Amino acid sequence: MNWKTKKINVAIQVLPEAEGKIKYELVDKAIEAIQKSGYRYQVCPFETVVECKFNELSKLIETIHEACQVSGTEKMLMNMKIQSNFSSNVTIEDKMEKYS
Repeated sequence: MNWKTKKINVAIQVLPEAEGKIKYELVDKAIEAIQKSGYRYQVCPFETVVECKFNELSKLIETIHEACQVSGTEKMLMNMKIQSNFSSNVTIEDKMEKYS
């Protein structure tokens, strides 16, 4: 199997800016875009972790940017951390099961 079609975990932090807008409301729009994507995700205090395939990541990033822009975001920073494994899938449970 091609490594680009294996599941990865990506931690996405969106830091939107807009004059006169509450930043948490803009972050909520980014989270809504992730929810609508259909991917497994977990919202955390500083970022949202998403489980998707590597070759789907660029479309997800584009979708988040579009959702924020339409909601009035004027500029933003996006920080990401990606965990991949070339021979198997990476799941949210890989890191979280001992805490469940």
